[in-house]
Amino acid sequence: MSDLLPRLRAIVRHRHVLTSDRQTARYRAGYRTGSGATLAVVRPGSLVELWRVAKACVAADVSIIMQAANTGLTGGSTPDGDDYPGGCVVISTTRIAALHLIDGGRQAICLPGTTLHALEQALAPLGREPHSVIGSSCFGASVVGGICNNSGGSLVQRGPAFTQLSLHAVVRPDGTLDLVNHLGVALGDDPETILRRLDAGDFDAANVEDAADRWAHDHDYAAHVRAVDSATPARFNADARRLFEASGSAGKAIVFAVRVDSFPKEEGAVTFYIGTNDPARLTRLRRTILRDFSALPIAGEYMHRDAFDIADRYGKDMFVAIERIGTARLPRLFAAKAWVDALPFVRPGASDRMMQRAGRLLPDHLPSEMRLFRDRFDHHLLLKMPASGVSEARALLRADCTGDEADHFECTPRLAAKAFLHRFVAAGAAVRYRAVHRRTVADIVALDIALPRNASDWQEILPPDLAEQCVHSLYYGHFFCHVFHQDYIVRAGVDPLAFEHRIWALLDARGAEYPAEHNVGHLYRAKPALEHFYRSIDPRNQCNPGLGQTSRERYWGEQQKEAARP
Repeated sequence: MSDLLPRLRAIVRHRHVLTSDRQTARYRAGYRTGSGATLAVVRPGSLVELWRVAKACVAADVSIIMQAANTGLTGGSTPDGDDYPGGCVVISTTRIAALHLIDGGRQAICLPGTTLHALEQALAPLGREPHSVIGSSCFGASVVGGICNNSGGSLVQRGPAFTQLSLHAVVRPDGTLDLVNHLGVALGDDPETILRRLDAGDFDAANVEDAADRWAHDHDYAAHVRAVDSATPARFNADARRLFEASGSAGKAIVFAVRVDSFPKEEGAVTFYIGTNDPARLTRLRRTILRDFSALPIAGEYMHRDAFDIADRYGKDMFVAIERIGTARLPRLFAAKAWVDALPFVRPGASDRMMQRAGRLLPDHLPSEMRLFRDRFDHHLLLKMPASGVSEARALLRADCTGDEADHFECTPRLAAKAFLHRFVAAGAAVRYRAVHRRTVADIVALDIALPRNASDWQEILPPDLAEQCVHSLYYGHFFCHVFHQDYIVRAGVDPLAFEHRIWALLDARGAEYPAEHNVGHLYRAKPALEHFYRSIDPRNQCNPGLGQTSRERYWGEQQKEAARP
């Protein structure tokens, strides 16, 4: 153990092994929750370096936490506390960001630091796009991170991020690291040769297997989400149907690359902005579209008026930053923000308060049409239809969403972009609210839930005693998938954990599954199917131990149990 840090420095060079509190601060704290101690943060610059770093950590018997962009909401890619067996090392993969397009761009091989934005930019000239688009919290998010967390996203037709084609390493029970090449690319037999060739793109079409029997996205989801009379949710993290090697592994495997499908870019799509004061109207709309329309929506994003207002006030500066500088530069903005917050003489949340004050000076960023609907309606829905489904949607909305209780308008491309961006800054706005109002807020209880596909009572009405414990309850989500984000800004003096457990009981009574798309992290308890999956791919429990409130002990504590038996 004493020689681990010198070995890591020899692999990646001294400046990429971070050990001081200030250097490691942004890697040790989650975007929204979770923090802890680490022996070091290591930033390998190639797949071979990542392999060597992982081997050194396995040999030293330290706990390993894999991290990409650190944009998750449940703290699953950062330490949680200080009690990791052997201490923990965070391996940040952001420097390993290459991608390789194959089959004319119909698929892509993404290394662990490749961002969704980079993949989107690479595919754009080919008229194609990735599985996911940038969502509420994930500006700068990585492709591999999405796969490892079965992230959902806003696109109705594509389901959770999923692939059966990956290159990953697992820690065997005897403490050895084994490289598993299920990428469908012939790169040799020796691990370092495989990794060196993949890093350099040293392969051609002849090396790439067709792999038609293995999926690079969830082929069943379009039919699955249409089953509106099913009593089970459409997608959730503990769904055993979509737990496979890297997919859903959540840091329990060391993932070097994933192979994913791309999709033709939709041309001629139209976005409708819908408002109503009657939740049943949206229920009827959802069931009709999913059950009867010939074309599925591209996206259907819901937002309650309270979430609209918080995003309007506390997400304004982020909205303007994204609109003006684009998502490619956001990681630098977040790095600068983390640098400010790590300064020893500033109070917690200083950067958020600075940005909030700056945001107040900016001109109004939302179109007048959205503001008029905000004043008229409690419930807001963005419905994006492909060209083939526009006429069906127009007819339905004219018949059922025109009047005082429900209304709609068609968005210009510019207005649609603003409307979706407003929806997507909502999650960050809740974090900002907490930072600005630290004296009156205990914390955010943030849940992402999946309701049964046949649920009609999707709007949550809190019992009065729970409602009184919240400053704000914010509701938004992916309406057609019946996946909702529920952010409760809990008043100072309230126990957030007790509040959350009360909410869990209510969700259980409604037949909900949770988490739906952000993985368990350290906030949720892994359900049996998910824990079984974690145990199967990490029998030594050396990678991200304690995930989902499971055991942190080596071998999941089973050796201790065996030793205690008479």
